[in-house]
Amino acid sequence: MASLYSSSVSFFNSSQPNKSLTSTPLIQLSFSKTNSSIKFNNSLSLFHFRSTPAPSASTPNFMVVASTAKKREPLKIMISGAPASGKGTQCELIKKKYDLGHIAAGDLLRAEIAAGSDNGNRAKEYMEIGQLVPDEILVTMVKERLMQPDSQDKGWLLDGYPRSLSQATALKGFGFHPDLFILLEVPEEILVERVVGRRLDPVTGKIYHLKYSPPETEEIAARLTQRFDDTEEKVKLRLRTHHQNVESVLSMYDDIIIKVDGSVSKEAVFAQIDFALTKLLEQRAESIGSAIAA
Repeated sequence: MASLYSSSVSFFNSSQPNKSLTSTPLIQLSFSKTNSSIKFNNSLSLFHFRSTPAPSASTPNFMVVASTAKKREPLKIMISGAPASGKGTQCELIKKKYDLGHIAAGDLLRAEIAAGSDNGNRAKEYMEIGQLVPDEILVTMVKERLMQPDSQDKGWLLDGYPRSLSQATALKGFGFHPDLFILLEVPEEILVERVVGRRLDPVTGKIYHLKYSPPETEEIAARLTQRFDDTEEKVKLRLRTHHQNVESVLSMYDDIIIKVDGSVSKEAVFAQIDFALTKLLEQRAESIGSAIAA
């Protein structure tokens, strides 16, 4: 019998069809295409096999049943959004539902510095003299994080990175290419309103918004502070820088970009993202199914 496709194998007692002898494969079998001999290796084939001796009262008749279950390819996602676009919230929702490794370059940089790693120490030297951390250092940090076992096994969600064409090109050179690039789009006037209205409670660390999430009491309201750069003038400058950076990156991913309306509620934003990711997984499943049927 010719080998058909990969699968896992479980052993069942056909005299007790509802009772599995083991929940994990005992051995892995495949049939050679040139003969019907059984090979013991890591290749699995879809087949049904009955023991050749006639069953007796004392000898149960065993049947090997193949399962077409296959470990899914992990998702690889990039997400980009301007300041106050709600990107952080959406990352949390994506991570929670799809169990992806969340990688934010800023968090990664701070963690490397705190850990005193070689890359962290090199980055710290530049930061201490007021210079930007070179792409070479940051790309190396991101590459090493993407190569960690959890990212390889579970997939990854790269948050706000790459931010320049050189960073995107470097990642591509290392073999990292996303399945989907999510771009959160929010009109500038809404972004400005979201930023300018933000306030911080220095006691609890909680973030409020004067319009969308006001403080619960007058006492809390009285102690709220505003970040020095959460002004209209400075946020517009940050938005200009962001748009310039994003435009340079989009050309690398123009065939896999989905643009999401980020001006609606966080639930509605996530519904758009969830639909796109679900569709991607369905297409993968259909592709695998077609390959099996071929």
